[in-house]
Amino acid sequence: MDIRELIALAHEANASDIHLVCGIPPKFRVNGALVSAIDEPLTHEDCELFARELAGGRYDEMKTIGELDLAETFEGVRVRINLFRAQGSVSIALRLLSDAIPPLESLGLPPAVSEFSSMQRGLIVVTGETGSGKSTTLAALIDRINHTRAENIITMEDPIEYVYKPDQSIISQREIGQDTESYHNALRAVLREDPDIILIGEMRDLETIQTALTAAETGHLVLATLHTKSAAESIDRMVDVFPEGLQRQIRMQLSTCLVAVLSQQLLPRRDGQGRSLACELMMVTPAIRNLIREGKTPQIASSLATSAAAGSVTMDNALLALYRARAIDAATARENAHDQDYMRKNTM
Repeated sequence: MDIRELIALAHEANASDIHLVCGIPPKFRVNGALVSAIDEPLTHEDCELFARELAGGRYDEMKTIGELDLAETFEGVRVRINLFRAQGSVSIALRLLSDAIPPLESLGLPPAVSEFSSMQRGLIVVTGETGSGKSTTLAALIDRINHTRAENIITMEDPIEYVYKPDQSIISQREIGQDTESYHNALRAVLREDPDIILIGEMRDLETIQTALTAAETGHLVLATLHTKSAAESIDRMVDVFPEGLQRQIRMQLSTCLVAVLSQQLLPRRDGQGRSLACELMMVTPAIRNLIREGKTPQIASSLATSAAAGSVTMDNALLALYRARAIDAATARENAHDQDYMRKNTM
């Protein structure tokens, strides 16, 4: 079985991921669970053959540095590819992406997220673990802007997952490692490229976060991701990257330019059919700006609970709503809650 057949099989099975590891059968992740695609284990030679087919001309690059990220389209299916060496053999993780960018309203996001596509400036951060749907949410937002506004949109991605077709907007997609050396290099240049909207695939380091804040402060709309579990944790992550002497200044910058933080979890559905999206949304109100500026991030959670009028939603209330709609079971709601005692009392 070649890689194209395997991807087609995974696509038919509605798998989100394919894992190819020497010594075990190919595995698909379906509705969050790993299942064997076929019974026969993969050999060292099978994995090398798949890697050569997926990497193409970049195979030697993977051999040299030990891993490689890229994205390709196979038989109409867009696939994010990670190749890496483990115990002398190549292992492969493939993420199957949607054939088309889904409409924003189809994702089950909090209502206030629809306002993001009309915002002109500021920083919007989408957070969550790997596989929580961050890229899909950002793609749906960019696509909505593309079809409703005439803007110059520049994206920096590692790798490019969704490919946009420019409509009212100009869209330039830059892939890290292919079109530019790093996020830092791309961001350093981007402010000279007359952007209106900047998408940063991931804010990984001090330089990237600093440039993102500067861009947001100087009148651009910046969309970015972080691997954090909550709005308050996202604030701390961005601030803690900086030396102590700069943290006060960074808090000040964040308090003036941060617009919203959206935290996502994809959870197994009660009926076993797919997954449900749970979202915490922090719309930055004057009260929350003060807490950010004063370094009182532990108080953000309680402030979030009282700012529903601004469109904010706590993760626990989002989980409770999914439980009451019978989308997820009580155990899933409790496991993923921030306040497990609160969740236990409300799911008895």
